[in-house]
Amino acid sequence: MDTRRIIDKAIEIPVVTSFSRFGFETRRRLAKWEPLDGYDLRGRVITLTGATSGLGRAAAEQLARCGATLVLVGRNPERNAETAAAITSATGNDGVSHWAADMGDLDQVRSLADHILGAHDRLDVLIHNAGALTASREVASDGTEATVASQVVGPFLLTNLLLDRLEASAPSRVLTMSSGGMYAAPLQVDGLQMNEDSYRGTDQYARAKRAQVILNEMWAHRVGERGIRFHSMHPGWASTPGVDAALPRFAAVMGPVLRTAMQGADTLVWLAADDGEPLGTNGGFWLDRRRRPIHRLPGTRRSDTPDRRARLWSLIATLASCQDPWTGSD
Repeated sequence: MDTRRIIDKAIEIPVVTSFSRFGFETRRRLAKWEPLDGYDLRGRVITLTGATSGLGRAAAEQLARCGATLVLVGRNPERNAETAAAITSATGNDGVSHWAADMGDLDQVRSLADHILGAHDRLDVLIHNAGALTASREVASDGTEATVASQVVGPFLLTNLLLDRLEASAPSRVLTMSSGGMYAAPLQVDGLQMNEDSYRGTDQYARAKRAQVILNEMWAHRVGERGIRFHSMHPGWASTPGVDAALPRFAAVMGPVLRTAMQGADTLVWLAADDGEPLGTNGGFWLDRRRRPIHRLPGTRRSDTPDRRARLWSLIATLASCQDPWTGSD
């Protein structure tokens, strides 16, 4: 094992050093990362949800600087238009468009897919970044708990609807912004959607993020032979408007060591842009441009059984009201 990997593993053990600005800066220097500005994405079409603030906004601007044709997705049409205009002005990239969709509303997800298929003859990267942590329990229009609807079910449906276009554009990628918070959550199926009596926003968020990471591996295993690479990642601890609103005490106490939004988004952009390891592997979970384990605790590892995985896939496909894109056996 070389010195860089030894140091990286030492940083990985304590969460504070791994997830903080310190972890990012140390790994960047040790590995001598390729600067993101060095990637040329002209001719590549990328759809990015949750694009108007925080990590998504930072990633969108960097992808535009690299020349990508972007479809920015957010819930608010006016805010989408403002973001697209600002990114075009900042980067000189006039290939930035936008579309309004709530990822928890399946009809709007279907309209988004129709728009992408009609507006672009290829899709190189689909990025699932939309997400929020809410203190009180909310439900989507179909009755599904809102966090699960917008961060698990909606992305599953959108991937399903765009699968053929992604295959036709291969090698292509589907990327999911998860969270290190999922490390504390076992894989839940029957309890994936918390009820009103037991609801805690942080727990619900962690359960959804765990489901995202498991489904990412399952997508890679089940349809990866179609030339599509599936990866998920977490940003570490980054300072964003979402963190400030959802976890104000954490943001205040940890503020000095939090990553910037662009530091949090770095690995997402790298996974979208780099034609080396991101295309040479599939089903990975990443932090700071290195593949990481999806379990840190024995209890979450024990929860991750083949039967529970199969039931999760079946549940989400049913909630998404879509034709299951995979009918084989694991």
